Amino acid sequence: MGQRPADDGAGTQDRTDSVRALRRGLAVLRHINAVGSTNAAAIARALDIPRPTVYRLLQTLEEEGYVAFSASSSQVRVTRLSASLGDGYAAHSRVCQAAGPVFGEHGPRLVWPLDLTVYENAAMVIHETTHTRSPLSIDRGMIGYRLPMLRTSAGRAYLAFCRPEERVMILDHLRRIDDPEDRPFLDETWLKRMVEDTRRRAVAVRDGGEFRPKTSSIAAPVMIGDRVEAVISMIWIRSALSLDDALSAHSEALQGTAAAIAREVSAQLQAGAAE
Repeated sequence: MGQRPADDGAGTQDRTDSVRALRRGLAVLRHINAVGSTNAAAIARALDIPRPTVYRLLQTLEEEGYVAFSASSSQVRVTRLSASLGDGYAAHSRVCQAAGPVFGEHGPRLVWPLDLTVYENAAMVIHETTHTRSPLSIDRGMIGYRLPMLRTSAGRAYLAFCRPEERVMILDHLRRIDDPEDRPFLDETWLKRMVEDTRRRAVAVRDGGEFRPKTSSIAAPVMIGDRVEAVISMIWIRSALSLDDALSAHSEALQGTAAAIAREVSAQLQAGAAE
């Protein structure tokens, strides 16, 4: 029987330090979630943790997508990724459950494949899709696929219809990530025009070859009250359909699909409240 290697003490100390750092990180995350918005100095005072340690913990939490700093102040807030660990997961589950039957009803009329995406850590993640059922799909296995915020219609729809303070935090996060492909789309003039045009049309568009050059897409938000809970996108082959024709033929139906999902989620919430 093999003998376990002797511990010289360094390994034990490393584990102790790691556990302590984890506990402090979780305490910081819980505190920010409880107060809503705060800064490093206030966290250090409230939790009796040295301020340099708080800064390091916040940097790690930000890099992992669990907190985000305001672009205009030192305030830090939890992100929707943090929310997905609790109530946010339930919200995503509800909208995904609602999307399945609605996609089954509306998908055949739109013909082109549909994706339902939710915002997670500076990307839109596909949670439901009709790619496997649409005769015009060129993609398979899309569940879990991460879509960039600035170069897809799903991301643009989310940015245009989310609350302004959330938009600021997401864009600030994207600037910190500094993906070279995102840089042209972080221009303030372009962003302002994109948000205005998207809200005016009620759908976002992608038609410039900036992501998957062979396809184009349009996207509509699933609004629960004043909150964007998810986004519905329709994707098509660029050579088969112009953007103007797609908007004319499918924009209203796509918005109707998003509204139907929102109604189903609202009905689930009302039923749950009545129990």
